[in-house]
Order: sequence, then C-alpha cells, then structure tokens
Amino acid sequence: MAELKTRPNESSVEEFLKEIPDVRQRQDCYTLLNLMRSVTKVEPRMWGSSIVGFGSYHYKYASGREGDWFLVGFSPRKQSLTLYIMGGFSQYEDLLKSLGKYKTGKSCLYVKRLDEIVLPILEDLVRQSVQHMSQSNK
Repeated sequence: MAELKTRPNESSVEEFLKEIPDVRQRQDCYTLLNLMRSVTKVEPRMWGSSIVGFGSYHYKYASGREGDWFLVGFSPRKQSLTLYIMGGFSQYEDLLKSLGKYKTGKSCLYVKRLDEIVLPILEDLVRQSVQHMSQSNK
C-alpha cells in the first residue's frame, strides 16, 4: 500500500506564511490562521510542504487503508485559497447559501479572496465541521 505523502512535520508555519509572495493572499492566510486557531484551540502544523493543518483525527476505510489527517486546514494555491473542511459540505447547505463567492470540491472550499466571503459564516462552518469530525472519531 502506498505511503501517504502529506504528513505533519516540524516546518515553521510562520516561515511558510512569510514566503507567500502575494501580499493580499498572505494577509488572508494570517486571517485564516487566527480564525482556525481560535476555533480549534490548537496550534497549527505544516502538513507536507504547503498545507497548514489544525488538530488531527484517525480514519480507516473499508479497504483497510488508514491514517491520520488534520481536522481543518488551508493552503495558499496559485488560483485560490484552499480551505480543507473535512467531512464534506452536504450538511452545511444553509451556511453555504450565505457564505459568498466560493467553489467546492469533495472536502475543499476554494476562495479567491476572503473579502468575497462572510467571515462569521466561515467561522461557523469551520466550527461545525471541527465538532462533526471530533464527534465522528470518538
């Protein structure tokens, strides 16, 4: 079975964020850092070379594959900020209606800029997702 490449490491989150060339995206990442730190009450860690993750949970698939992943996180990508909202979005349809301008993948929320979304709604989404994932893994 292939080893998961994205793992927590000891790289500095602060150093990673300081290296983001686009000033607006860097500021948005610091806002996300503070928001997610406040919601999770844990310090961020680098996962791989480009994801800032908070907390962790253990998963196990029916196939037998298992591992650890972060509860919530983000990554500054070239096209947008990627926010990792584990557990997907189906249970958050009402929140998403009020969030603003975004796109989603399976567990990814893609946002160009934070000024295009409603931050209190994002905070609520992050909080509910973290609670859901924490309760699902007890």
